Amino acid sequence: MPDYLGTLAKAVQTGDAKLVEQTLDEALGAGITPKDILDKGLITGLQAVGQLFKDGQAYLPEMLVSARAMKAGVNRLSPLFAAKDVPKKGTVVLGTISGDLHDIGKNLVRMMLECNGYEVHDLGRDVPAGAFVSAARDIKPDILGMSALLSTTMTYIPEVVRSLQEAGLKGKVKLMIGGAPITRKFADELGVEGYADDCASAVDEVDRLMRLAT
Repeated sequence: MPDYLGTLAKAVQTGDAKLVEQTLDEALGAGITPKDILDKGLITGLQAVGQLFKDGQAYLPEMLVSARAMKAGVNRLSPLFAAKDVPKKGTVVLGTISGDLHDIGKNLVRMMLECNGYEVHDLGRDVPAGAFVSAARDIKPDILGMSALLSTTMTYIPEVVRSLQEAGLKGKVKLMIGGAPITRKFADELGVEGYADDCASAVDEVDRLMRLAT
């Protein structure tokens, strides 16, 4: 039998969405289960390119096209899963901070989280403190993530943290921040539980925060 899962993983790594869809259909026709296709093909491929990103051997554009290719496969698989077959790992709210219109990294984090079993509510970009507070109150996510690409906009993050504190929500949702100018020291100074220095490590950090909550 052809190595459908290996081909799927490679297609995700190279960002070839058409090959992902074609190989996925062939794998299903050969009797490979949707779960194995997801776990041993699509996720394996995205994890591989994520590791390359962490090692400095791949860059944001490569990560983005790989995530889009994986998303194409996930969309094709989704109707084949019964609800009970896809346990939700948690709920995450994401948004780019007020004044910042950069959202490529945030969008990539969203796709990667969705592909890894999280329900994600994306507030978009240029999100004011009040919108984060409303989302934390209404959606009741496990984690609320904020991103900033500019050093001038990262200074707005403390305002969001203060607003959540004043609304009595800070201890009820774990906070996570990331983006080019953000550091672990900055997160610690704000009392923010989570920090990711790149989109590839964001899923690992969300997983870690979820374990702390259990």
